[in-house]
Amino acid sequence: MVNHLYQNDLPDGLDFGTSVAIDCETMGLVPGRDRLCLVQLSAGDGDAHLVQIAKGQTSAPNLERLVSDPNVLKLFHFGRFDIAALLNAFGALATPVYCTKIASKLTRTYTDRHGLKNLLDELLGVDISKLQQMSDWGAAELTEAQLAYAASDVLYLHQMKEQLDERLAREGRADLAKAAFDFLPTRARLDLAGWPDVDIFAH
Repeated sequence: MVNHLYQNDLPDGLDFGTSVAIDCETMGLVPGRDRLCLVQLSAGDGDAHLVQIAKGQTSAPNLERLVSDPNVLKLFHFGRFDIAALLNAFGALATPVYCTKIASKLTRTYTDRHGLKNLLDELLGVDISKLQQMSDWGAAELTEAQLAYAASDVLYLHQMKEQLDERLAREGRADLAKAAFDFLPTRARLDLAGWPDVDIFAH
């Protein structure tokens, strides 16, 4: 595994192929309030590319192009949050998308544990540490432990997608999952617009 750390944006010419795993670290869990601090990406090749976002930064052209590229599938775990964080920070709406948490909830109905750590343990036999999850991502210099934690959030999403796709097909829920993934960008927009906890489909 190699961690590549960049400041403010991805470098020119970086190619992630047809799918890229993405995760975000923020100052908190409210996208409209808590600023984006770090964006992690991986092509599923064992390398992680980490982009540190400066306070007050409103543009990252290369990252924005990748996020909104219709020919690149963006893989997330709990995409609803990350899509909103990227949209709030840069105005770039991620599409098309795939969310391993949604896929897990549609297939692993025998458990209520759908966190990344649980999925990695069961599906891939990988044990990751979550000790840095609640740390200061707004610090000017991130620790090696923070960088390693951040990388672990994207390094395995491609492998997890393969496992979850098999289960979705087996249970006859692939079409349902696709429809849920397609709605995710709109769900993120609703969160930012002020409807995070309201079921707009209710009577």
